[in-house]
Amino acid sequence: MTTQLIAVAVLLVVIAWLAACAEAGLARTTSFRAEEAVRSGRRGSAKLAAVAADPTRYLNVALLVRVGCEMAAGVLVTYACLRSFDETWQALAVAIGVMVLVSYVAVGVSPRTIGRQHPLNTATAAAYALLPLARVMGPIPQLLILLGNALTPGKGFRKGPFASEAELRSLVDLAEKESLIEDEERRMVHSVFQLGDTLVREVMVPRTDLIAVERFKTIRQALTLALRSGFSRIPVTGENEDDIVGVVYLKDLARKVHISRDAENELVSTAMRPAVFVPDTKNAGDLLREMQQDRNHVAVVIDEYGGTAGIVTIEDILEEIVGEITDEYDRELPPVEELGDARYRVTSRLDIGDLGELYGLAELDDEDVETVGGLLAKLLGRVPIAGATVEVDLSDDASDPGLKALRLTAEAPSGRRNKIITVLCEPVRPEGASASPESWTGGRTAG
Repeated sequence: MTTQLIAVAVLLVVIAWLAACAEAGLARTTSFRAEEAVRSGRRGSAKLAAVAADPTRYLNVALLVRVGCEMAAGVLVTYACLRSFDETWQALAVAIGVMVLVSYVAVGVSPRTIGRQHPLNTATAAAYALLPLARVMGPIPQLLILLGNALTPGKGFRKGPFASEAELRSLVDLAEKESLIEDEERRMVHSVFQLGDTLVREVMVPRTDLIAVERFKTIRQALTLALRSGFSRIPVTGENEDDIVGVVYLKDLARKVHISRDAENELVSTAMRPAVFVPDTKNAGDLLREMQQDRNHVAVVIDEYGGTAGIVTIEDILEEIVGEITDEYDRELPPVEELGDARYRVTSRLDIGDLGELYGLAELDDEDVETVGGLLAKLLGRVPIAGATVEVDLSDDASDPGLKALRLTAEAPSGRRNKIITVLCEPVRPEGASASPESWTGGRTAG
């Protein structure tokens, strides 16, 4: 009798092993793979496609079979041990030890490893058994799911067990390791998940970087600003920078001027469009969907105090998914490019201390800014655009009496956000000074 019980328990463990294989294989088999198998004429592909079309139903069937067989085998082993040992504690200890080992190795590790290594073959073989089993069991798996929902706090499983976000991410990583997708595609999928946790203030253009036009300016002035800055959408301000009353589009300005040259003298407020306002705590993914639905490409971001925090465009949000968007004009620039005659082209991110070294200045520093671009913006009192020029007074620097000032000129903007990337630096020579005295260079080479 004991031998027969052990034999039945072994048979149940084998069935549970097969069911666990089916679970692992089905979890890694998509409907796309099933359709590929059908097109290639693979044997059993029609049954596999039927299972892949409704994976939740058949995964529930495999889960029910595995759990049922595993539990039944545990009961039979326990009963057999009770008949074989005089002491109850001995029988229970042996039964627990045997079933833990069997469940971990024979039902836990081994079948799942095989199912993950050979998902298509495993799922195809499982389809032959799962299709008739699903018809025989009928609504039993779904009824058990409903019972579980009634006992589970919260929403429960409406369609049965499904992968969490972490499990989906791990599947994407595995697909990249198996060369099923490229590394860039894996990063893009992860970015889609991360977008749901991203706030608008994390992707917006801050107010300090905004190019704006006052509402009392003319269309001609606004058009000139758009062409010089490179922006096609410019916020229109009222009393101050926090009072954004609309957004003017380069296309609208060009259209009005094209229709009538007299329109150049009209106020820019006659051509602006209403601004869309969003809080800086809004979810970036939700805003992207709203922008697509409303066909709106720009929104003004408001902080908790009602002031303007910045603006966000649909391209800013898309960059969170696809990465930085560059164009054919973007190129890698050296930090310093020597032009001759003590003139340099430097990147706007160059430290102002490094700029001072180019001209042999030991004390070119500022408590408020750290970069050349920041110094340019501070002296201008606004966001610099192409052609903007300032002079850094060096009259108090006694270390080099031959250098009166440094002239900083913002060059053409670059990139999607049209930021000033390079700044032209040249000395302002005192009257009668030599064209290029050695004292004006700090002995540093370009690059």
